[in-house]
Amino acid sequence: MAAPAAPPLPGIVPLDGLRWSIPGLREDPSMCLRCRSAQALCGKPVCPILLKYNAFAQTLPMVPGVDFEGTSPPGVFVGRYGYPSVATGPLLSPEHGPTELFDTPEAWVGRPVDELVRFRTGLVRGTQRFRVTDAEKPIPLLEDLQLVGLSSASVESEATFRRPPRGHLALSDSTPPFGPSAPIERASFEVRRVDPDLDRLSSDVHANARIAVGELYERGVRVSRIQRAFSIGTLGRRGRRRLVPTRWSITAVDDLLSKRNLEEVKLLPELSEIEVHAYTALDNRWILVFLPGAYRYESIEAWYPNTLWNPHPNEIVIAGDHEGFRGRTTYAAIGGCYYAARLATSEALLRRRRQAGVVVLREVHPGEILPLGVWNVREHVRAALHAAPTRLATLGALREFLAARFAIPVDRWLRASAVLHEAATQRRLDAWADPSG
Repeated sequence: MAAPAAPPLPGIVPLDGLRWSIPGLREDPSMCLRCRSAQALCGKPVCPILLKYNAFAQTLPMVPGVDFEGTSPPGVFVGRYGYPSVATGPLLSPEHGPTELFDTPEAWVGRPVDELVRFRTGLVRGTQRFRVTDAEKPIPLLEDLQLVGLSSASVESEATFRRPPRGHLALSDSTPPFGPSAPIERASFEVRRVDPDLDRLSSDVHANARIAVGELYERGVRVSRIQRAFSIGTLGRRGRRRLVPTRWSITAVDDLLSKRNLEEVKLLPELSEIEVHAYTALDNRWILVFLPGAYRYESIEAWYPNTLWNPHPNEIVIAGDHEGFRGRTTYAAIGGCYYAARLATSEALLRRRRQAGVVVLREVHPGEILPLGVWNVREHVRAALHAAPTRLATLGALREFLAARFAIPVDRWLRASAVLHEAATQRRLDAWADPSG
């Protein structure tokens, strides 16, 4: 007997009564979900959704003057506006002592949103413009920042800004938030300990970035550290090193590492039964489905009305993308979350020593109040996949499993999923060969 369906959260209208097109709203209700402030699809110079969070600026700690003392977690940030001339600088905390937690997403699973925001808003960003090619022959400040990017521990820091740091809570769907910023005049950093693996690959000017990223991952270096080193231009062949905007580096590393994993996954035996994992965190409900057969992958997100990337008052927005055994050559419609979940699921397949069809389903409820970055996807999918799976005998049982745990009707999910539709409508060749299949 199927478990009762999960009730909708308080204040949410019954889903069966939702209208799917709302007069007066843009014709494409998935526009905000596909854009997530990165592509300006609505044509506005500033994202209207993120504007409403500017009130948080009033709560940010202000640095009273231009002189600053504290630590870097360590953290560096490379902006994307003005590319190929990009604002680059350290993330600085006014606290002294160990602050590594402030820039280590792998340690954030299980922490509430208010705690994450609290220690991120205290980070002040210093900025100075560099051309992306300056990574190859850096001036002293950029060279210091590159050393910070290789550090394995908090870095005692001093800085002088051109003006007192001010500003708003910097929000992005790709990167974690941080607090006020100011142009940096000068800075000094006391780097006590660098990550030996990062240091070795940074010194290897013959390994291209793809090889360097893969070797670091194989040696157990945290993905967030690899992304930081990649962004600040310390990896790659001589003559090819570049500063990479932080939000781009995050997705690039997730993409490179998942492709690397999948080269091995696609040689493994196929999974023989349906396996599923369910998980809830930060008002997101996740169901991760592994289907028998050759590798294919799909990630789908369903956003409740009035959630972060769905400003519509009474309309659910569902968006997703998928790829077959041969992968994809175009950028996924739902952005960096697609690649973050692909990395996490590819890791699980390697542990399982099987290939399978993978479907990542994410139901986002109104508790998703701020964009926290794609680490939210990568690390929570990782956490979900470290638990033992539930094994199901049939697609009918999978349907009941979905209906019992999601508030959105299961038919909506099935209509949105190319991989689940294929599994339900196409019979495998081995089933024809085996009359009992």
